[in-house]
Amino acid sequence: MIGAAVRRVEDPRLLVGEGRYVDDLHRIDALHVVFVRSPEAHARVAGVVFDPPSGSSARMFIGADLGLTSAMPVQNPSPVLSTPITQAPLADDEVCYVGQPVAVVVADKAADALDAAEAVVVEYQPLPVSVDHRTTLDDDAAEVHQGVETNRAVTLRGRFGNDFAEIAASQHSLTLEFDQHRGAAASMEGRAVLAEWDDANRRVHIWTSSQSPHAVRQTVAKVLGLSPALVRVTTPDVGGGFGPKAVVYPEEVVLAALARELRRPVKWVERRREHFTATIQQRGQCGTVNVAYDDRGRVKALAARLIHDLGAFVPYGVVVPMTTLRLMSGPYVVPSLDVEIECVYTNTTPTGAIRGAGRPNAIFILERVMDAIGADLGLDRFEVRRRNFIPTDSFPYQLELTASDGRPVTYDGGDYEAALETAAAAADLGGFPQRQEASAARGLHRGFGIASYVEDTGIGPYDGARIEILPDGDVVVDIGVSSQGQGHATVFAQICAEHLGVDPERVKVFGGDTDRYQQGVPTVASRTGQTTAAAVAATAGELAEIVRRLAAEKLEAAIEDIVLVGGAAMVIGQPGTEIPLGALAEGTQSTLGGSRPASDGSAGLAVEQVTAFGGSAFAYGTHIAEVEVDPDTGHVGVTRYVVVHDCGTILNPIIVNGQIDGGVAHGLGNVLSERVTHDENGQPLTTTFMDYHIMSAAEMPELVKLHTETPSPTNTLGAKGAGEGGTIPAAAAVVSAIEHAIGYPPGSITHYPVSSEWVRNAIVAR
Repeated sequence: MIGAAVRRVEDPRLLVGEGRYVDDLHRIDALHVVFVRSPEAHARVAGVVFDPPSGSSARMFIGADLGLTSAMPVQNPSPVLSTPITQAPLADDEVCYVGQPVAVVVADKAADALDAAEAVVVEYQPLPVSVDHRTTLDDDAAEVHQGVETNRAVTLRGRFGNDFAEIAASQHSLTLEFDQHRGAAASMEGRAVLAEWDDANRRVHIWTSSQSPHAVRQTVAKVLGLSPALVRVTTPDVGGGFGPKAVVYPEEVVLAALARELRRPVKWVERRREHFTATIQQRGQCGTVNVAYDDRGRVKALAARLIHDLGAFVPYGVVVPMTTLRLMSGPYVVPSLDVEIECVYTNTTPTGAIRGAGRPNAIFILERVMDAIGADLGLDRFEVRRRNFIPTDSFPYQLELTASDGRPVTYDGGDYEAALETAAAAADLGGFPQRQEASAARGLHRGFGIASYVEDTGIGPYDGARIEILPDGDVVVDIGVSSQGQGHATVFAQICAEHLGVDPERVKVFGGDTDRYQQGVPTVASRTGQTTAAAVAATAGELAEIVRRLAAEKLEAAIEDIVLVGGAAMVIGQPGTEIPLGALAEGTQSTLGGSRPASDGSAGLAVEQVTAFGGSAFAYGTHIAEVEVDPDTGHVGVTRYVVVHDCGTILNPIIVNGQIDGGVAHGLGNVLSERVTHDENGQPLTTTFMDYHIMSAAEMPELVKLHTETPSPTNTLGAKGAGEGGTIPAAAAVVSAIEHAIGYPPGSITHYPVSSEWVRNAIVAR
């Protein structure tokens, strides 16, 4: 069953409109919430006045009214980040970015709440702003936070090998300047929160569109001074996460506080303009990279000095730039590495993780470096990669860098050259000259580009599952992680079916509810396919052993002769001995005065087990993009796209291929059209989909998706993450193709997005 192309069980109800998102949850007496947000990028808050419309019952609250004047905790604290700056749920005396919540209005109707919010007058005293991360450390840059003398949050450093200058003195060397865009998540469903106070039990229940229900519970409990046992967080259907929904937001805390204060349910649904100003963004990074290499094009040393834009606060810590640092050697042998990343504050929306979470930044740099080395030495783009790949006989390959769990960064295994050759064959590059001629006949330039990559997938510290067989034969799986479309219900049912011999349709998977499963880790970092899946497999395996023992006792047979098939236990080779699993479960139920036939330490026929994280599994692959460029308009159309991906053991090819489709679409939007921009006063210029263009189905090329399978030794299934590999190398592959099409030297375009205007000007300039 594992590895079978089982159709997603989640989809039918969603396709007919039976999904239940936060906005679909209604309470008759619910109050509707609207946040009053700062229109200033940096200002003192001198006062807040509320003059409600005539006849309105709306109420307005500031942080002091709800006891919310202290800064929220950092979600992912790190010893390197000694003095993090985070925001209070509602700003008190200072706002530091456009969109920061200052006050909140509640009313019986959503329209009344919107009208009342317009009646809130906040007196702002504007302060100087620092918007551009490239200059925020300059001596004359304005303070992002009043009274904090430096805009530097932390300087990250990773180094091993010999001194770069000494190596470069005897080698070839290049210097490249990089600029990678700030982007938004643009999930189909914005954020939304519904909170309800249970007065009898002094308990709050929060429904939220989140990737991190347990982190929300922990933060809300801490800020409101509640025991975590008095906070329940549930994630219903979630319409896309992509990283930003992993962050705990002020809105979740404020709504919990309002529910407690007002003793009524309260509901907030994010508007799209709010999404573009108040939801986490990512990828803003620039800097200088130096590389030294020998006559054969083999890298000898790489040094980078980068600046990473944190925005105004660090709610998510510095996970993203740390990930960039750890992946700066990519799939290549880099004997000496020296990377410094200045993490800086700006008066803009805070940043965090978006699909790839720092990995696209590192891979874009490395792939541009590889193309530039090839151009300098006259080497084919494929050949320069072959000469630098980590050899297959070098795995496990350990770097002198520390992973997030404190262990050395260790690549588990792979054959990077095989992925490259497979992609080259699938791209039909032998037929490229004919396609290029056909494009030229239509007045278009055609080119192809290449990008190889490696990504660390999975993150600890653990994952767990509780699996129970019910008397009717159904199997219930409770897990801590929540789903935003990854196919958890399908894959985890497949794993249970494999171990318990049941139909996957009899397996019911429940996740994202802190009452059903008390401890959970966010759904991030392409982790659930290896960490949660491994936990489900281990738990199902243990439950299967208990079932065999119970069946062996009833059938008076040896345990090793019991097999589980068709929803029953039977003696192998003896038809007619079948005992339905439901019957075995019924015999373990609590009956007054009864006795259990076996003792396994759990109530009912159930097992709960926690599986420790075994270390990151490194997925890898190669993408080849082919583009057509219109020289008159600069428009870039991606016409062909090949993906060769290795995510270890493929648990379900339908789901893996779906993840690749979405990942590539995300990556193509990043490189061609997506960019969050601000003016010099910190005012956002991209706040609607008219300003911020994401890829549509009509613009997507047909993808050729191929797989190699190198099982990872870090987990029992051999699985690696599959959710981000489609995005990580896409920018590098497309930029490489654009260079080839317009006749630019390989490795010379070192920024993205690459707009049509830029391409048109580049063609004219040549």
